[in-house]
Amino acid sequence: MVFLSLLLLVFAFLVGSLPLGHWLLGRRGQDSRLNNPYNLGVENMLRRVGVGAALGSALLDAAKGFTAVLAASALVNATASGPELGVLAGLAAYLGHLNPPRQLYGAMPPRGRGNLVLLGVFAALNVAGQLSLWLTATPIIVYAAVLGLGGYVSLATILGLLAFAALVAISPLEVPAKLGALLLLLSAAWRFKENLGRILDGTELRLGDDVPMAGKRNDEVLAAFMIHPLTMDDYWQTRRFAWMKPLVERGVLSEASVKQVAASLRPMKVGELHGIKTSEGKRIRAYLLSSPLLPEVFRDDPELATRRAIEGARLARELGAEVFGLGAFWSVVGNKGLDVQAAVPEITVTNGGAYTSGTIKAAIPGILAHFAAEGRDLAEATAAVVGANGVVAFGIARTIAPTVRKVIMIGRDLERLERSANTLRRANPTCEIVTSTDYADLREAELIFTATSDPDPVIFPQHVSPGTWIFDEGRPADVDVSVASVPGVRIIPGGVVRPPGGMTSSVDLHFGEGAVPACLAETLIITATGEHHRKSLGPQTLTENINFFVTQAEKLGFEVVD
Repeated sequence: MVFLSLLLLVFAFLVGSLPLGHWLLGRRGQDSRLNNPYNLGVENMLRRVGVGAALGSALLDAAKGFTAVLAASALVNATASGPELGVLAGLAAYLGHLNPPRQLYGAMPPRGRGNLVLLGVFAALNVAGQLSLWLTATPIIVYAAVLGLGGYVSLATILGLLAFAALVAISPLEVPAKLGALLLLLSAAWRFKENLGRILDGTELRLGDDVPMAGKRNDEVLAAFMIHPLTMDDYWQTRRFAWMKPLVERGVLSEASVKQVAASLRPMKVGELHGIKTSEGKRIRAYLLSSPLLPEVFRDDPELATRRAIEGARLARELGAEVFGLGAFWSVVGNKGLDVQAAVPEITVTNGGAYTSGTIKAAIPGILAHFAAEGRDLAEATAAVVGANGVVAFGIARTIAPTVRKVIMIGRDLERLERSANTLRRANPTCEIVTSTDYADLREAELIFTATSDPDPVIFPQHVSPGTWIFDEGRPADVDVSVASVPGVRIIPGGVVRPPGGMTSSVDLHFGEGAVPACLAETLIITATGEHHRKSLGPQTLTENINFFVTQAEKLGFEVVD
């Protein structure tokens, strides 16, 4: 009997894992992973696949749970055993649906939630006489009530299964049935953990919500943008992590353990930008995605960072976005986005470099004009550029060299700096161009422009003379907060843009109210214009693309903050 029971559970698992709905949609040219109502909403899912295909897929999923339990019922009747086997068969079918063998789907199995499999399980448990009507109908009634009141499918499912587990626990059923009901609840809670996090963060879909999707409306577009925490304090911005803060403060949890957990988490939807509307009347919706890696992880484990960026691009596509932007240190992973785009060619990926350069190009003349207006002699001034091995910083050096007496180029690779400096010397024979790897040389400069990719501050009070103006393009900031104590120093944040329409954000992006980094603004502009070929990838930034974003930003109503 034990052998037959185990054989039946294996059969139930395999039945549950059969990709019937996936195959049905595949025959119609649809990908079930990209047509998931838990990400897109029921309306958008129906719009994409059609009512007939959606209904057929739903019935096939329900049939899997129903068939697995009926098979268990037949064995129960043949051996005169108890109904516990039916509950365990239902659990096996559900687990098979949630965790199918990769041989059936390949490397990317659909991430179904299995509600219809559960419906088939409960129906069969009652029809076959395994469980009473009140045991099988109560969880469905609880599900319907919670869904009707709150609109959250994930919460309704978990509370329905909680009711089932509680009823089975107090019933005269044997321990295997009680254990099976509990495992059903725990399995659903684990599968819905991301949805529960979205509920806490206020980003989860409710049944009936008007969910944006690429191509759905002519006057609305959808983008996604990848962010990450800059410090431990950023973890606590979202409610799904905020509960850990007092535990860390009391020493119950260590910061190291929080970081370790964060490194294991796949990308998630943590926020959304609201209220962006171009001067042409087009609404731009933008989801904020995050894999909570701190800056040092990008330096210490670039392979993990690249893997998470690729997963973020896939999530963005599943959420219905058409453009995926890489922000802050995400912008430098995977060969500055090239590997991410190669791994997920179905969505446009950009690192935002072109418009970032464009905002700097637009801001520098104003900064130089303000500098001169305060009685400073620009023609005799010494300027320094930090991070001059990079594309953005070299662009700054190229812009300011014709207007100042001397430019000090600071970087890590002196040989590369010299090659770049020779290019500037040929174009600007009257400007003295020097190179250095020593930050102490910054004390000679009256103007400092910095744009590094270092996760930590690189400029400190000992590097700066009183009265120096510093244009900080680094994200996180290159300038340590202590530099503000140096008399007369003025620190100007760079690459900050205000989108049109009065934007609000559910997450503090650290750029001020209604403002975003230029790399995010580039993501929004590509999405609004449909000019996907303008994306920024790799180390090279085309001048024509820089000019395009500057022109389109002005046309659409984006403003550079200076």
